Amino acid sequence: MAIAQAAFDVEAATRAYLATVSGAARIRSDAYFEGGYWLTLWGALISIGVAYLFLRMGWAARLSAWAQRQTGGRMFLATALFLLVFSLLTAVIELPWQAYTGYFREHQYGMSNQTLGEWLVEMLKGAAISLPITALAIAALFIGVRRSPKRWWAYGAAGTAVVMSFFIAAGPVFIEPLFNTYKPMPASPLQAQILSMARANGVPAHDVLVVDASKQTKRISANVAGLGPTTRVALNDNLLATKDDAGTLSVMGHELGHYVLGHVVVLILSFVVLITLAFLVVSVAVPALIRRNPAWGIKDIGDPGAFAVWSIVFSVFFLLLTPVTNSLIRFNEHQADIFGLNAARAPDGFARSALRLGAYRKLEPGPIEEAIFYDHPSGATRIRMAMQWKSEHLNEPGVR
Repeated sequence: MAIAQAAFDVEAATRAYLATVSGAARIRSDAYFEGGYWLTLWGALISIGVAYLFLRMGWAARLSAWAQRQTGGRMFLATALFLLVFSLLTAVIELPWQAYTGYFREHQYGMSNQTLGEWLVEMLKGAAISLPITALAIAALFIGVRRSPKRWWAYGAAGTAVVMSFFIAAGPVFIEPLFNTYKPMPASPLQAQILSMARANGVPAHDVLVVDASKQTKRISANVAGLGPTTRVALNDNLLATKDDAGTLSVMGHELGHYVLGHVVVLILSFVVLITLAFLVVSVAVPALIRRNPAWGIKDIGDPGAFAVWSIVFSVFFLLLTPVTNSLIRFNEHQADIFGLNAARAPDGFARSALRLGAYRKLEPGPIEEAIFYDHPSGATRIRMAMQWKSEHLNEPGVR
């Protein structure tokens, strides 16, 4: 065994896989992903600019006063109404940007299968679902700001955890079926292997669902989503269409890893910590900005119109924390990769899946680039990990 392992060159095997994506395909993938760095910056700047426009032109103050008149001064309702109208107006202003990033650019790089009409309908559906819930949640937060000026941030953090848990639990049952059709995967050796792998790792899966994601995108994906009784195992039809059973098993092993390792709870708690820090920054920065800009016409941090100021502070905060949030997610993805390799025992399938993801993720970034901009390990990192795993399990039965 030691001789066989010594004969396997991890780096050479990694380079051989990476060399299969070259020329125009590599250039296209790099350009698509690198462009995303700028999209993050420009998206934040546009959100900040729109919020500042509402403040500078006095629209936020006038909209706040209008909402309070319409609701008879009942501040919870006034805040919710303000947020609904404000969100709709900003969405209209930002629509060209959203259309570019979500539709035209995706078609430019051959990633989307949607027509413009289909994309618009889905965007409207998403807004119809998220806006009312978000407006009510933020209105409740503003009530806490007004009633408990010193402790609202703690109540807000707890509320954020509840809202995030609700969306994660409700998503697979009530939300995702509004956008896609989920059907049981037909009985096959692959289905049996996925279910066996799930049962062997304590995942309560009795079925595997296939989602028709190909009507929207060319991306491959899978997930173990939900919380408690809403948990379900699913993969998309693009992944199934690869006809690469070992690759599909490696992806499913990765997704099962997220469930077994409790990553949903870990990420909820991690982001609640970041939200708490953001609230603390808001509690200092928003009143200071309001005091320094009386022309905005915003009374205080609890004024519905102050949400425009909140959104600026939040945008700056999370833009600066991009490396932190990416690293939190990437660490969990790395753990799931290791779990998937051990569960599926398909290092070459794993490497082939990493290459497929490389169609829209730059395969070989520099170390600093990967640390700042990647919320998943890069293709090169994943393939090298798979080849290292393979080198440690050469000639063992069941390795694919």
